[in-house]
Amino acid sequence: MRFAYVDVFAARPLSGNPVVVVDGAAGHPDAVLQSLAREFNQSETAFVLPADVTRDGQADWRLRSFTPTGAEVFGAGHNALGAAVWLAASERLEPGRASFIQAIGGENYTVTVTEVTPEQAHVAIRQAPPTRLATFRDRDALALALGVASDAVLVELVPEVVSTGAAHLLVPLRTRADVDAARPDPGALSRLLSSIGAEGCAVFSLDPAEQGAAAHVRFFNPAMGIAEDPATGTAAGPLAVKLLRDGLVSPARTVVIAQGHRVGRPSLLSVDVDGDHVTLHGDGIVVARGDLLI
Repeated sequence: MRFAYVDVFAARPLSGNPVVVVDGAAGHPDAVLQSLAREFNQSETAFVLPADVTRDGQADWRLRSFTPTGAEVFGAGHNALGAAVWLAASERLEPGRASFIQAIGGENYTVTVTEVTPEQAHVAIRQAPPTRLATFRDRDALALALGVASDAVLVELVPEVVSTGAAHLLVPLRTRADVDAARPDPGALSRLLSSIGAEGCAVFSLDPAEQGAAAHVRFFNPAMGIAEDPATGTAAGPLAVKLLRDGLVSPARTVVIAQGHRVGRPSLLSVDVDGDHVTLHGDGIVVARGDLLI
């Protein structure tokens, strides 16, 4: 098996959100994939596999991704973008064909790759249609689980669970300083998320320092073994939908979200929203390649 480190949503190497992409794992049991994810110890390790015609229909590739705790994650986020960057940079895509179908879980996602070089590419992925799954207005419970002051939680902006492939709780906070000050209680947050059918939690404010960004975000997923993620594509899609639907940002087709500054991995995620069509896009850079000797 071969592997590569890819920095996703990155303008330069060693920024954005790193993902390990592994090729050649077909036929290995889940226990091996989970052990490799633990070995690499990134928020996600993605395994590029041949598509199964009977299961995946017209997909070109199947992608499976695991966290260091062995939990499998779904939806099209930075793992899917990183895998697409690696496929394009490694010349594994059909020459002259910009788009392909990537199967993840029970969904097929359309991926378009442009601006390809031997080290990087720009990728756009159409996520699943948005679904609003639940709201949660208990200010004190949110404040306790997130480690913020109770008055920092803007329940009037409706904390809610939204999915474009993965269900995440979106919690509006008063200021960027409140977002940066959050210190989640992993146990309390895991229990809260489980009780409302959410996988992870994105806290956000509408006063980002980055020019052109609509929101400043941090993302926590303790049940999956992710203390904090530098750039979360599966949360960016739902957040962009919420911001536009609720009139929290000026109407625009593209919503830019800033994330990762608190963990020293500044990232900008762009999402196009056109009705139920939600497209995540960003740049990725291959920063290392190697062999697995197992």
